[in-house]
Amino acid sequence: MSYFQRTFGGSTVPAPEAPEAPAHDPLGLERAHLTASRAALRAMREDVEALDIRDVTANWVNAAVLESQINERIKALADLAHTPLFFGRLDYLQTAQEGQRFYIGRRHVHDGDGDPMVIDWRAPVSQPFYRASRKLPMDVRLRRRFGYTGGDLTAYEDEHLTDPTEADRTSRLLQAEIERPRVGPMRDIVATIQPEQDEIVRSGLSGTVCVQGGPGTGKTAVGLHRVAYLLYAHRERLARTGTLVIGPNRSFLHYIEQVLPALGELEVKQATVADLVAHVEVRGADEPAAALVKGDARMAEVLRRAVRSHVTMPTEPVMVVRGSRRWRIPAYELEEIVRELLDRDIRYGAARDALPQRIAHAVLVRMEQAGEAPDDRVQDSVARNAAVKAAVKAIWPPVDPAKLVLRLLSDPDFLAEHADGVLSADEQKAVLWTRPPRSVRSAHWSAADAVLVDEANDLVERTPSLGHVVLDEAQDLSPMQYRAVGRRCTTGSATVLGDLAQGTTPWATADWSEALAHLGKPDAVVEELTAGFRVPREVIAYASRLLPHISPGLTEVRSVRESPGSLEIRPSEGDGDVVAACLSALGHEGSIGLIAADDRVPALAAALTGAGVRFLAPGEETTPDARLTLVPASLAKGLEYDYVVLDDPAAVVAAEPDERTGLRRLYVALTRAVSGLTVLHSSPLPWQLG
Repeated sequence: MSYFQRTFGGSTVPAPEAPEAPAHDPLGLERAHLTASRAALRAMREDVEALDIRDVTANWVNAAVLESQINERIKALADLAHTPLFFGRLDYLQTAQEGQRFYIGRRHVHDGDGDPMVIDWRAPVSQPFYRASRKLPMDVRLRRRFGYTGGDLTAYEDEHLTDPTEADRTSRLLQAEIERPRVGPMRDIVATIQPEQDEIVRSGLSGTVCVQGGPGTGKTAVGLHRVAYLLYAHRERLARTGTLVIGPNRSFLHYIEQVLPALGELEVKQATVADLVAHVEVRGADEPAAALVKGDARMAEVLRRAVRSHVTMPTEPVMVVRGSRRWRIPAYELEEIVRELLDRDIRYGAARDALPQRIAHAVLVRMEQAGEAPDDRVQDSVARNAAVKAAVKAIWPPVDPAKLVLRLLSDPDFLAEHADGVLSADEQKAVLWTRPPRSVRSAHWSAADAVLVDEANDLVERTPSLGHVVLDEAQDLSPMQYRAVGRRCTTGSATVLGDLAQGTTPWATADWSEALAHLGKPDAVVEELTAGFRVPREVIAYASRLLPHISPGLTEVRSVRESPGSLEIRPSEGDGDVVAACLSALGHEGSIGLIAADDRVPALAAALTGAGVRFLAPGEETTPDARLTLVPASLAKGLEYDYVVLDDPAAVVAAEPDERTGLRRLYVALTRAVSGLTVLHSSPLPWQLG
């Protein structure tokens, strides 16, 4: 392996600033190609900006749609100054790809003749950049990685995959990119995707994939890059059906929101589960016992029974008068129609819409038997007949999902009727409101109640399905929340991301097969990522002491990064020591996270303010001038910081309703650091940490 750069690791190679570099200056030639590629990208953007659509649209609607598409294309062709346009190069053997050379980057760039200058990382020809090895070179002669400082190309590194004399080495540029300090939102990992990650990223659209990955294994990034790949490979289909990324909270979504735009994908929507089920305003909270029952999948059967209970079997015939003729449909025939619709188990609202047409069809049969020749217009007219409409209203009345759930949670008799044999008496008592509200609007709905309303809403009217859904931090969802997500991708696929060891809700997932069944994807493939790239070996080994107590049998993450001195554990005499630790961490480059039990946050905020230390709240973007974020332990999941100061682990554990959940919360907090972790404890450390 040869390695060149201007100044990196003690090696020095001059890099001329001239746009045209001599042939013996490889770095200069690569910089010239970067300059030419940026110019070509600008030209592509200018071509789109210059399009005149005045004479190619039939009406103003078409014009508006086309203009919107053009604007999106212009945004996608933006050249981000500090984002490398390409990060690698593949030189193929003469016997393959005609010995061509391809530059691998975040998006496709071509010159004025249409010849590619940069190949999209998702294209099939780019795949060997991630998977080729000396054992399986995939016809690649040379793989080159580039190093950047800001937006400037400053280094390159070569692997001659078919040269038996060249020894295997760890890529220093790859390692440097993984360890590069980060300030601001999450970055893409397109330059550092590993072979096992690439297999998941490039898996097909038709199948659902569940990724079990410990801290630092890159599962979130893999999920986001899979979306980008699927949009590349199946753009037309997903443009019609849509894609969605679901995260645990707004802070997390803000942290990841720049990854897909950096890859040129602007159409992917982001939401939390709470956003999906926002049919009612959430203003209340449940006791843990109530939340457990409301989140149980058995509630779906209770709701199904309650919805269907509104159907009343007919006892009177329907008499339809048309002109001088009367057509009578007896009660027993109406009952047959109703039972057939119930047996089909279609949505309540769809069946209600079908009922008048079925009654009208029965009338038309009698008309034909009498010698008449009615057509579809007659059937529609009969379906709108006042007598038919009155019968439908009596037999199959409309159901308001929110009012239905309100009644279930307020009326003990109504709940007991439909929960009989499903929920115990104690479970029914747990979910009932102590003070029933007067109306849907005045009710103090909880987050779990909103999910129940969403389930009821789907029983009445089918929830629209998307083409692909990414569900991150999935281990914390209740069975009913899984169902809410699953009905958003009934006709599509999903990427499920999570870590069983980081489940911190009372209903946290214990087994992926059970969770995937609730999601409606029992045949999903479960992949496990066990190689850690972000968390130092010393830190993950310390945190993994908790695994036997929180997730027995789960594979421990094996970090590829050894960073001596990355873990420091020491006692604390008070908030002043915490502030001092934060100031020390700020002496390093990158982002700093101060993680503490939620009830400790106000005191630490006051201490930082008193010391004149500026800090941010989760979700606020870090900048070079504001790099410290004060993070409640309950919001730390999914976030990363270069350096973490963890305040009093025992307090983090004690803040949770049970010890296992507390230890899982601690496991999350311990694994947020990319470069260094300082643990301060004013109380004895939990014994599980040894």
